[in-house]
Amino acid sequence: MFALNLHSAVPLVQQIVDGFRQLVDEGGLRAGSKAPSIRHFANMHAVSVHTVVDAYDRLVAQGYFVSRPNQGFFVRHRPVQVKPPQDEGRQYSFDSMWYLRRIFENRGLRLKPGCGWMPGDWLFGDGVRKSLRTLATDNVDLGGYGEPKGYLPLRQLVRDLLAEQEIAVTSDRVLLTHGSSQAMDLAARRLVQPGDAVLVDDPGYPNMLFSLRFLQAKLLGVPRTPAGYDLTALEDLVAEHRPKVFFTQPRLHSPTGSVAQLSHLHRVMQLAEKYDFTVVENDIYADLDPQTRPSLASLDQLRRVIYISSFSKTISPNIRVGYVAANPDLLEDLAQLKMVSGLTSSEFTERLAYGALLDTRWRRHLKGLRERLARAHETTANQLVHLGFELFAEPKAGVFLWARHPDLPDATELAYRAGEHDMLLGPGALFSAHMQPGGWMRFNVSFCDDADIWAFFMRELAKKKGN
Repeated sequence: MFALNLHSAVPLVQQIVDGFRQLVDEGGLRAGSKAPSIRHFANMHAVSVHTVVDAYDRLVAQGYFVSRPNQGFFVRHRPVQVKPPQDEGRQYSFDSMWYLRRIFENRGLRLKPGCGWMPGDWLFGDGVRKSLRTLATDNVDLGGYGEPKGYLPLRQLVRDLLAEQEIAVTSDRVLLTHGSSQAMDLAARRLVQPGDAVLVDDPGYPNMLFSLRFLQAKLLGVPRTPAGYDLTALEDLVAEHRPKVFFTQPRLHSPTGSVAQLSHLHRVMQLAEKYDFTVVENDIYADLDPQTRPSLASLDQLRRVIYISSFSKTISPNIRVGYVAANPDLLEDLAQLKMVSGLTSSEFTERLAYGALLDTRWRRHLKGLRERLARAHETTANQLVHLGFELFAEPKAGVFLWARHPDLPDATELAYRAGEHDMLLGPGALFSAHMQPGGWMRFNVSFCDDADIWAFFMRELAKKKGN
């Protein structure tokens, strides 16, 4: 087998992963052979079961192990490959799919400054519970599938909400979806073929990036700036590659928190018109924006913009209700794809969302949520600056801050170490169009009020100075 060094600077999880990878690559463990059980390995090496679980999960994600229910872990049959050279001085590599699946949505970790959701008590739980009680007393038909485009009263309400943002649609041009993720997936499957050049925000939304990679799109990363986009880079990419579509999040962008200026929005639409590409606008944080400002969809009136949003960020992510608005032909195609892949969305959860939105406390909840986020932004930004972090932008709204520290150049290394301390970080490689490592990290201001988070960073910075 191999030995672990409990005093090494390399985390135990990484030592276990490296040890098994070397055994498999060098033939010490043959394909099909059974790995030691998690508990046996933990006892043999005097490490925690949690550490071994993390290591085995990474080995599964990297294609070295396969997990068989009720049997254990086995060495996967793998093609013989020449082992690529390791960069000198680098002890960590970033498996973004593993991180997304095993940590990014792991609500079990106690500290979550890098997560993508907000605490439950920040959301509109009271409105959901009241809506649920109303549904329980109403004679709701639970035996059908619902309408293909979704619950009509909610689509009509979305039409009215969009009108407040100066986006003119009819309810027939609104499609309810299983969250905004399904809406973006439908748009990607409708618009993208293997090999198509596709513009994406860089950094950008991980789920969207993975979906496009799965569709074998050629990703063209458009660098984000505090004002929106690097317009020179955008124009060069468009002129050279003639992309088919641009997937973007202009407002309160995840992960940077930046907001694209009006002049940038106009330029995007000018390029879309000139070079004939479609724009998919992800505007899921619109309700968190205290300012009234135009969107790409309001400038274009859905001629070549597909507009996507959701109620997950303000009501509850558990009800999974999103929507998409588009021109009539595209909307019908998206509705057809929705039917093919999953029949209809849940009318029950759509009714839940509808009831919450009709609650007289809804507007007051939104106002209070925006104010609470603004305070959290100020507190988190001050703490980061005090520790010497550079802030990409200071939106004072939305959920995220994007920051890096000159003494912490490898956010991937830091994220793995944080995981061993029961903390979830959002390393920049997860959001990179080409999974490039670096020092940038996403901070969710709604989860940054725990002193243990900042104590962790102070210890890490002290270790760097000690070296």
